[in-house]
Order: sequence, then structure tokens, then C-alpha cells
Amino acid sequence: MNLSTLLRSRAATGRPVRVGLIGAGKFGSMVLSQAQKIEGLHMVAVADLAVGRVRQSMARVGWPEERYGAASAADAVRRGTTFVTDDVSALLACEEIECVIEATGHPIAGTRHALQCIEHDKHVVMVNVEADVMVGPILAEKARARGLVYSMAYGDQPALICELVDWVRSCGFELVAAGKGMNFEPRYRYSTPDTVWGYFGWTEEEVAKGDFNPKMYNSFTDGTKAAIEMAAVANGTGLDCPEDGLAFYPAGLHDLARVFRPASDGGRLARSGLVDIAASQEPDGREVVNNIRYGVFVTFKAHNEYTRACFKQYGLMTDPSGWYASMWRPFHIIGLETSISVLSAALRGEATGSSREFRGDAVATAKRDMQPGEILDGEGGFAVWARAIPAARSLALRALPMGLAQNVKLKRPVLRDQIVSYDDVELSHDLDVVEVRAEMERRFRAGVEAAG
Repeated sequence: MNLSTLLRSRAATGRPVRVGLIGAGKFGSMVLSQAQKIEGLHMVAVADLAVGRVRQSMARVGWPEERYGAASAADAVRRGTTFVTDDVSALLACEEIECVIEATGHPIAGTRHALQCIEHDKHVVMVNVEADVMVGPILAEKARARGLVYSMAYGDQPALICELVDWVRSCGFELVAAGKGMNFEPRYRYSTPDTVWGYFGWTEEEVAKGDFNPKMYNSFTDGTKAAIEMAAVANGTGLDCPEDGLAFYPAGLHDLARVFRPASDGGRLARSGLVDIAASQEPDGREVVNNIRYGVFVTFKAHNEYTRACFKQYGLMTDPSGWYASMWRPFHIIGLETSISVLSAALRGEATGSSREFRGDAVATAKRDMQPGEILDGEGGFAVWARAIPAARSLALRALPMGLAQNVKLKRPVLRDQIVSYDDVELSHDLDVVEVRAEMERRFRAGVEAAG
């Protein structure tokens, strides 16, 4: 709770925390909006394939044009301004940059960028959950080996959930479940980029007026983003994904402790220690009262009668028995909060959540029956949605991680809702990233064998 104090002390020495940003989409724009107001934090360079878009974003969020007109990263360091480039290597070559925010959302590019950051001895704030859930545990291991921080991005839901989990454990409660709220109905599962706007209730005219990416919005709609984020939370907290994927239980604020407790005690969970989603819609489309659509939560249990009585005395939201309680955060504002991760890494050497083990996986699952020769088009597309399952089950099935399900051809037929396996596809591209994933899988198997 003293990051701003630490930053002031650091800035007083003439050494601001120098940062690089890769990716200037919505998340990156939100980062830039706040970065200009944090004294002692210097955004040295922003890299994006569309340099024009970066400049438009910076103008839109209020940066004076002269502030992002540096001719190079070295020039930016010297003048206290910002260098805009389409060359990630130019950003990484700047020795003064100590922390890089990876916000491209592309799992292949994100993996490569994270590896390059580590090679250049820079902390990594991994906004790119798509890459993190695919290879995050091994990236974190590589960073630790060099004395670097590999961190989830504060403001995004996985990091906020990890924070609540840490709170539960640091207080000595029994952790029961963790998750987030979101808008979901079962019929959304098979949404495509062509149908997604109907689920938001937007007309074609409204969509045309905005800068909306249909695949990105569809990833949220069909449950893929939820699977990616919850599997990442499992890897960061030691919780587990449900055996057959997230259930999306409808639950409002007052029902969290009742719903997210074991079925043996009247709840909906198969057992304690799972991640899942509090859906803000009932299966028939009715809005859940007091839903936490934009929030995150944990449920936990008292260990004795005294603590149980304290839950009641201090007004916690509990189940009818009083043994289970909930804690939540009602909102997340993604890039507007990500400086917390940057400062935590640079000033404390701590991550705001990090993938510690390969425990959960987000695997490609067919949206429809498909035949050999058809192309999988990745997250938010027409072909597959992501299912969050335990890593052990994923490896037993040779399941294809969602991050590798982009631009690959089927060589065997698959049925709707079938998990796609490595054996079903031709992996001819991005083999460097495939090998990083394979290395992680080998280490997981070796660890299981060593444990007996």
C-alpha cells in the first residue's frame, strides 16, 4: 500500500521507472491515458504495427503531440518524451527500459515478445492472457531464473482474482472457490463474428459508428475469454478447473457463498478448490438480480465456530449455514490500473499474480461438425471455443491449446463440442512457439512422474 511513496522516492533520485508498451489497442490506450498522469513513470516507447493508430490513440487520450515525437528510444530517454515505432526490437534494445507491458492479445506474438523481453533483462507485465495460459508457467520460470518479474496485469480480472485469493490465504480462511462475473447464456456458446452483435443488442448502424473488433467481442460472448482467464487463474493460484469445463452458474452478489460451495454442503461445486463463473444471466435470458458482471469474487470457509460467529457479527455475505462467506470486487478497469503491476515489478520485485504451475488449460473445442481441410480460425472465430479443463486431462487427451488453434488445418473430422487434439490438425506454422509449449508439457509430465 505504499507504491506511490516508493515511486516518489525513486523519482527524487532522477531515475523514473522507464516503461515500454507493445500493442496500442483498447488496453494499450487505457494504459497511455493514465501513464501521462503518473509522476515518476516514463513511457519511453510504444511499439505497434500500426504507428498511425498509436498516434491517434495518444491524441485521443490527451497526449500533446510534442510529447510523443521522439526520434528514437534514446532520444525519448534524454528528453523525457515517448518514441512511437513499429519495431519491437528498437524498444527492447533500449537498456533504460526496465519493464515492458505486452498488450497485443496475440498468443504467438505475445510468447515471442515475452521471451525477447526476458533475454533483454526486462520485467514483463503480461496483459496477453492468451499467451500466458498457453505457456505462462514456463515464461515465469525463465524470468525467475534471470531475477526478473513475469506478472499478470493488474486491472484485468485474473490478477484481481489472484489478489483476492492471496487475501483469503493471508487471513487464514479456507479457500473454496474463485472466479469472475460475466454475461453468459448457454446459447452464446456457438456465437460467431457474424452473429455476435445481436447478443449485444446493437444495430449494424451502431456497430459501424464504433471501432469494434467482432472476433474480440465474440471471444467474450462464446465463453472463450472466460476459459482462458480462469485457466490462467488456476495456474496462478493452485486452484483447479472443473473436469469438463466451466459451468457458468447464475449467481448474484447475495448468492455467491451459497452457490460457490461444495454440493455436499448444498452448493453447486463438485468439490472445494475450483474456479468458475458467476453468470449474470439465467439460462432463459433473465437478468440475475445484483449480478457482478464486471467483478471478481472468492468464497471461503470459517475454520471454527468463533470465526463463523465473526462472519455474522461483521456483516459478511454468507450462505444459510454461516460457515461459507464471499468477498468480491465489483469492477475491473483493465489498462487504467495496470501501472500497479509495473510499479510492483520495478519497485518491489513482485508480481501482481503470476503463473506458478501448469494446472489449468484452455483447449480448442469445436463449435460445429467440421471436416478435413477446414481451417481453425482461433479465439472468437467461427470454428472453435475454449474449454477450461485441468492440465492433466488436457495432456491425456493431447488437447490443442486455444493459442495454437489459429490458422491450422484439420486433417481429421471433429464433431461439435469435441475437444480438438494435436492429432486432428497439421501444425506447420509457428513451430518455435509450439516447441515452447512442448517444453512446458514435458516438464509437467516429468514433475508428475517424480511425484510418484
